Amino acid sequence: MKRYFGIIVALVMVVVGIVWAMKKFETKTAEADRDKNELRIKVEYLERATFARSNPDDKSYRDEIGNLMTWYFKEVTDHLNKYQGNRNFDDYLVELDTRGKKGSSKFDEGGGGGKDKLEEKKAVYEYTRKIFDLLKSKNYAPYWTASDKGIRFDLLSADTMNVGGEEKIHMPIVVWGLPRDERVDDHNIHRVTSNASFRFNWKLYDEKNKLVAEIPGDGGPDSRVDWPERYVKFFPPMALLGHYDIEKLPNNVKSAEINFTISARAPTGGDVLASYTWKLDVPAAWKLGAGETWKGATDSVRPEDEIDPSKKKK
Repeated sequence: MKRYFGIIVALVMVVVGIVWAMKKFETKTAEADRDKNELRIKVEYLERATFARSNPDDKSYRDEIGNLMTWYFKEVTDHLNKYQGNRNFDDYLVELDTRGKKGSSKFDEGGGGGKDKLEEKKAVYEYTRKIFDLLKSKNYAPYWTASDKGIRFDLLSADTMNVGGEEKIHMPIVVWGLPRDERVDDHNIHRVTSNASFRFNWKLYDEKNKLVAEIPGDGGPDSRVDWPERYVKFFPPMALLGHYDIEKLPNNVKSAEINFTISARAPTGGDVLASYTWKLDVPAAWKLGAGETWKGATDSVRPEDEIDPSKKKK
């Protein structure tokens, strides 16, 4: 029996090795299937989203985006159920906590370490997660929306809120379809950015349709997130998030013409200039109270026919 002992041990080790190799192969196959299905969902989403982004009719767009999100999140749920994925969508927080426990000096994307940096990144996650949950809830209904050059501009709301101790007009936005640049640097850190710059201009008119004030602005939006999928996995692709906080308007303003302009450059070198114009009667909540001073106002000269359209030469 002793002379067969070595052979038996060798056979057991061979069997164990075969079982281990088969399990490893099955794991690799499952991971490949999972990644392939994730890619399928993304590709199908981008194909379906093309029409929604370009739809010129705001009413049918709202229906279309609702149907798109319903389809997308059903696919995501089915995927997570099949591959035992994280249904809490907090992978990024888990990653940050893991890095923090290991004492890493780089929490993400090559940034510096420290408690303040960690809290800042968690705040970006929460900011992104709020929009993600809105999309997932089937209650995504932009306050105002427009499309140009295949790029969709959604203004989610326009309520007043306290910002830094002052009441301001708070305008969260989602921009869909901006060209993005994906790179991996020398430290193997993956970065995705939108090479896009923003401008806005508000023209404010009184009840006689005379121009009484103007608000130009460059840059922003505030709290800009170029790559939401980095913070919340399965965030619908090709979105840019942010918001604008605008000073409340003079009390004598009756209507406004708001123009948003986006200049972008694609990785292939092409330039895109998208423009969106919104004309509206100004809500009472946007206005300062009677007698309140409009902060930051400066004087400027405009041609008479620009101030009063009725003065234009025929």
